[in-house]
Amino acid sequence: MIKEDPHMSHINEAFKNGKALIAFLTTGTPSIEDTVRYVLDMEKAGATLIELGVPFSDPIADGPVIMEADVKALKNGIHLPQVMETVKEIRKHTAIPIVLLTYYNPVFRYPADRFFQEAKEIGIDGVIIPDLPGEEQQEIRPLADENGVDIIGKKMTLLGAGGAATAILVQAALDGVAEINVFNVRDNFFGRAEEIVAKLNERTSCKVTLHDFSDPEVLRASIADSAILVNGTSVGMAPKTENTIITDTTMS
Repeated sequence: MIKEDPHMSHINEAFKNGKALIAFLTTGTPSIEDTVRYVLDMEKAGATLIELGVPFSDPIADGPVIMEADVKALKNGIHLPQVMETVKEIRKHTAIPIVLLTYYNPVFRYPADRFFQEAKEIGIDGVIIPDLPGEEQQEIRPLADENGVDIIGKKMTLLGAGGAATAILVQAALDGVAEINVFNVRDNFFGRAEEIVAKLNERTSCKVTLHDFSDPEVLRASIADSAILVNGTSVGMAPKTENTIITDTTMS
């Protein structure tokens, strides 16, 4: 569940039916012209939000497929200025919400004030910066807010630490969520979750904290302060979803 955020009005349109189909492309692979065409084709196929990757030489938070795509795009001379031009071309054909996935160095060198101003002008709705933790975003967040561009990668509350919830946790950390609070009972999954949380804190820029349910007020405070809430305790349990350990009363 993604909670309403005043800076995400256009992005929220992608979730108007309760869920979104988000499509990702590395800009410029195999070419800018193909990127524009693929975006339009994906929208026709049902995509409600497009995530465009900005090619980067050291994409530490990405897997081998995106790394390979970045290498190909960089060989084609695609950097942040060319990505901005690509968005301009896309905007001639569609108003679909667009989010950029970029590391901070290209934004810093652009520089940041110019980047966010141009992002507003050409219709970029949000940006994911996986190597810029939440506490380090304070310098650029006023620029983003001033121009109505959302910095995605805020705080997430994840309920549960089982298999499905763990997969969600790892992917969220890799995708640029800045901070994740994980809540679970002290069962057999808890010890394993402690190991995964330690690895994520060591290997990603995401700040991950594991809690038990000894203090419901901590849970409520985390939910109230989060942009994203995921109840992973009932994932994969159908038709026994009533067995979720998080009740509606607890989550209220």
